[in-house]
Amino acid sequence: MHPIRTTIIAAAATVVAALAVPPEAAAHELSPLGANWYAAAPYLMPESNNPPDPVAVMSATGQKAFQLAFILAPSGGGCTPTWDGTSPVASDTTAAATIGRIRDAGGDVSVSVGGYGGTKLGQTCADPGSTAAAYQQVIDTYGLRAIDFDLEEPEYENDAAINNELGAAQILQRDNPGLFVSVTMPGTQAGTGWFGTQLLDKARNLGFTPDDYSIMPFDGGFSGASSQTDALEQFHALLMSHLDWDSATAYAHEGFSGMNGKSDAGEYFTQSDFQTVLSYATGHGLSRFTFWSVNRDRACGSSTDNGVCSNVPQNDWDFTRFTVQFANTTR
Repeated sequence: MHPIRTTIIAAAATVVAALAVPPEAAAHELSPLGANWYAAAPYLMPESNNPPDPVAVMSATGQKAFQLAFILAPSGGGCTPTWDGTSPVASDTTAAATIGRIRDAGGDVSVSVGGYGGTKLGQTCADPGSTAAAYQQVIDTYGLRAIDFDLEEPEYENDAAINNELGAAQILQRDNPGLFVSVTMPGTQAGTGWFGTQLLDKARNLGFTPDDYSIMPFDGGFSGASSQTDALEQFHALLMSHLDWDSATAYAHEGFSGMNGKSDAGEYFTQSDFQTVLSYATGHGLSRFTFWSVNRDRACGSSTDNGVCSNVPQNDWDFTRFTVQFANTTR
């Protein structure tokens, strides 16, 4: 198994002094979670898509960490971090309050940068250093110990933007010892596409190795769990060939980021599909198992909005329970 990196967490007063955490966030002591929980943190949008109460989810499932999404460039342009392109991190209170409640309940968060929509900081910042400085503001503001780079279209196809993102990730990893860094990218039936292999090559040339590379095997003609585990096997081969890793090392840096229920492309992934992929992940020593999203982890009622419910029969938080199983298996 991939070694779980842990860090010693200072007292709240030290966190305030060293990281300049604003008062509303500083009042909440960081929970000493292992990397297994950051690697099993499902995505949750704290400021859109009818966010559920994360503490209620924690109480119902045993989940201890969430992947809060997404940090973007301002919708009007610039190189400062915002939530969803509209809410500046510098003046945020909504996400800070969510993080505080999660920490008060014994959990913690990672924050995801990028995603599918909006303009990414890698597209608007001038270079890796300025991109890293924008993300460092997020780390400092919320006292983060984990960050996810969700690199998707169109940024994914922009050479300069990907150079900025990967270079920033490397700088953050260097400047924040113990920071858990994951890189998430689109999945295809071949593992990942041409831009994904270019991303791996760029990271290798930089000498940058994240804790995990995850693919998203959905929205690409997938049908159930077998197509997803096949894609993970293909991606495993790409990790070996592009990074010169042996099989065990490749599995130990590989992750799954699924979509629960109905995907944007009309694919369906049920609880049984998640169970199959979970068994594959734990059986092969994968280092991450997550999904999009907790906002969707509930049955649809009068609305079938795919952003706020799964469009498959389920009880609330059925899919979150699989990430809990992964964390408990890999601790």
